[in-house]
Amino acid sequence: MTIPELLRRHRLVPVVVLDDAASAEPLADALATGGLPIAEVTFRTPVAAEAIARMAAHGGVTVGAGTVTTPEQVDVAVEAGARFVVSPGFSAAVVRRCQEHGVTALPGAVTATEVIAALDAGVSTLKFFPAGTSGGAAAVAALSAPFGQVSFVPTGGIDAVTAADYLALPSVLAVGGSWMVPRSALAAGEFEKVTRLVRESVEAVAR
Repeated sequence: MTIPELLRRHRLVPVVVLDDAASAEPLADALATGGLPIAEVTFRTPVAAEAIARMAAHGGVTVGAGTVTTPEQVDVAVEAGARFVVSPGFSAAVVRRCQEHGVTALPGAVTATEVIAALDAGVSTLKFFPAGTSGGAAAVAALSAPFGQVSFVPTGGIDAVTAADYLALPSVLAVGGSWMVPRSALAAGEFEKVTRLVRESVEAVAR
């Protein structure tokens, strides 16, 4: 199954910030048990690469790397086992390195100019970030009108309530968010809580 197919199947992408790599395996268990075997582990902490490696080796969860802004980070992420790479904006160099590695790139785009640049680079599945402060679902709908071939994964400022507004749009494959994997709960080792939040989110999307 391709990454876009996986995104459309699950409709949600947990955006994870881990401060301790030892949390990787129990997080993978919590996601799988909750019914959402996919995660974007962000390069916002020093343990991101190790966490990706441990989750990938643990199995049962498709792991991607987030907040990737340089080709060198792509190398590290792919070596760790990331199957997709998410960037906050569009970087031709990052996309090109992902293509060289054969992994899916999800660059950020919130303007028509950025979408065209991504299309020129051969990418048609894009992250819309930061969604909440860039016009929300209405902006995604407007941007989708002239780009019928583009699919979006809005992320940033989305919660359990607003997710439905984005998911109602045909151009949206999935939404990314951290409400089901709060950093405080991960740091405190509250994985039963994470499992519950994940399950509730999955059930809400299925309604």
